[in-house]
Amino acid sequence: MNLLFLTVLVQVLLMNDPASGLAYEVRNVEAGGTIKGTVTLKGDAPSPKAYNLITFPDPEYCGRISDGNGWRLLKDFVVNNRNEMQGVVVVVEGVAAGKPFTISIPKVEARDCQFLPFTTVVRSDHGIEVVNMDPVMHDIQAYETSVAHGTRVLFNSPLPFNQKHHRENIHAMHDHVPGKSMVHQFQLSKGRKTFVMQCGFHAYMESWAIAVDNPYFMFTSETGSYEISGIPQGTYRLRAWHPSVKREETQMVTVESSQATHVDFSLNSPVRRWTAHTRQTPPRFTPAALGRPINIEPLVELQRP
Repeated sequence: MNLLFLTVLVQVLLMNDPASGLAYEVRNVEAGGTIKGTVTLKGDAPSPKAYNLITFPDPEYCGRISDGNGWRLLKDFVVNNRNEMQGVVVVVEGVAAGKPFTISIPKVEARDCQFLPFTTVVRSDHGIEVVNMDPVMHDIQAYETSVAHGTRVLFNSPLPFNQKHHRENIHAMHDHVPGKSMVHQFQLSKGRKTFVMQCGFHAYMESWAIAVDNPYFMFTSETGSYEISGIPQGTYRLRAWHPSVKREETQMVTVESSQATHVDFSLNSPVRRWTAHTRQTPPRFTPAALGRPINIEPLVELQRP
């Protein structure tokens, strides 16, 4: 009995040890199956968070994307008139071997005081690349989060302004030329799969990611559609993830060789979400608080609620 117990214990430890060699393996997949479908939002999309640009650095430049009244809106939900949702990450969980990864370190751009893309994927022990496209400084703060395990800081690094852009007329239009990139490697704790990156200077800059351990994932398009192909035959857990939808949606799905399986998701809208970041009329702070005249003009995008 003791020998049997030790054997089982070793097997369990190896299954949970990323260095054990039991991690994802690249293999040729013949006659793989496909999962496709559409993700919709159940209910109306909540109002975007609103940030008074006067209370943050670089209000003129960051006001290139604003509502025309001095507010930057963080639109975390992108939904069309059919409630089809863009930017949801659909992940096939439980695939042990299959096609190779096409991405190792994702790239996020700081452009017009926003992180692009808003949702992406990361791999533990690999890291992330951030490029500043703006002639203003950003401060990268990265965390791993989990409802069950809480939040932990992964790294905090300044992202110097892009010196390829002249600052004489910081509010003028310009072509975005990539500056020097910053690459940070990190290791996620066991049980934590959600990664978030924020700017310490501009609170409306966010980028969220989910950690994946296989390459079978896809981002929904502007019509809410996704299609994941080349999946080995088997039964898997399919997950639809969006950082602003707190209730996780999963389905078990069986993939057959050379067959397409249709799986739709309907995510519940947090219509009653509470946030302190709401537009106020009149605003508590106005340009007079800065003691100098400023021009906040939405040259790039006039945002609407």
